[in-house]
Amino acid sequence: MTPKTILLIGTYDTKDPEMRFIEQAVREQGAQVLTMDVSVLGDPQTPTDISKHDVAAAGGMTIEDVIALGDENKAFRIMSAGAAKVVAQAHADGRFDGMLATGGTMGTDLALDCAQALPMGVPKYIVSTVSFSPLIPPHRLAPDIQMILWAGGLYGMNSICKSSLNQAAGAVVGATKAATLPDRSKPLIGMTSLGTSCLRYMKTLKPALEERGFEVAVFHSTGMGGMAFEKLAAEGAFACVMDFCMQEFGNLMAGSVVSSGQDRVTNAGKSGTPQMVAPGALDLLDFAGWQSIPEAYADRPFHEHNRLIKSSVFNGNERRAWIRELANRLEAAKGPVHFFLPVQGVEAWDKEGEEAHAPEALADMIDEARKVIPGRIPMTELDAHINDAAFCKAVLELFDTWVKDGTVKRGS
Repeated sequence: MTPKTILLIGTYDTKDPEMRFIEQAVREQGAQVLTMDVSVLGDPQTPTDISKHDVAAAGGMTIEDVIALGDENKAFRIMSAGAAKVVAQAHADGRFDGMLATGGTMGTDLALDCAQALPMGVPKYIVSTVSFSPLIPPHRLAPDIQMILWAGGLYGMNSICKSSLNQAAGAVVGATKAATLPDRSKPLIGMTSLGTSCLRYMKTLKPALEERGFEVAVFHSTGMGGMAFEKLAAEGAFACVMDFCMQEFGNLMAGSVVSSGQDRVTNAGKSGTPQMVAPGALDLLDFAGWQSIPEAYADRPFHEHNRLIKSSVFNGNERRAWIRELANRLEAAKGPVHFFLPVQGVEAWDKEGEEAHAPEALADMIDEARKVIPGRIPMTELDAHINDAAFCKAVLELFDTWVKDGTVKRGS
């Protein structure tokens, strides 16, 4: 087996002993190293494979110009932009198989951009003094990123930080050895949903689509799942998307911490991927379990799912606004789009007698969809709940039509 190569990213001027320790740890695991220095002021004790001069040049400046900025934050913004470009190109050129970066807040900020620049499936690890910190917003995280706390690693070497670095080296080398490329022999359907206690269409649709010769990946729409979905949609990885859970979109519009980023419901459209869309769970506003419910939502229907996540519901005016913005994003798509509108409810708790049932607000959302979607986007209105068999039947009928007329490709 050809040895794997790990790209090591760090500030070699201040962390040279730590970086050399990681190099040795990676080699002891049977992998090769490609070193990249992202320092600004100082120089490594020995040259790296990719120098800070290379990084600065990719960011559009010389390192001398970066230093002349006289501002640490501005300097690292330039270095971050350059580093991301260098990393993307180096991977495209086949120079490495996995990434391992180290840092405090500055180094982590840069490393997050580098991880975002890599395709999903490429192992990407960050050893950081702020791993898992609320300082890192969800949209900065690559969907498949791994982080390890650099305990005791702020300044100088010690047995505690060596333990973190050894674990990171073993993790990234092991990941590169175990990683496999996705099987592209079957065309892939990307579907969004929540757990089956809330949305159940995938239990019918997944086996039905697999019987038709397609692979189905269902993404959990609780923030990171949507980020992975959008990343793959942007790469054109899907033959068709069934984006039937809009909870992350509503969260984005309302400013919830449970967000998948500003580009939600845009990337399939940009790549021209055929889209089927429904407003599943667009009634729910998520809060982290540790958050207090704001007073503005205190008198609304409420569902506490578990200790990690709980939901209030949107009122009618909010739902109307979300439908209008959703229509705008879908209308901008380069490929075909079809909207399904189940008028009896959009998730399991949106039924009479359930915690999130708000019939007047649902009626407002349905009314707005009837006003703003037809004429812009083909729409099927269903006198059914999204969890009813009639919803899946309508989806499969359209899907079969799209396959027959070539809208959805079966692959080469």
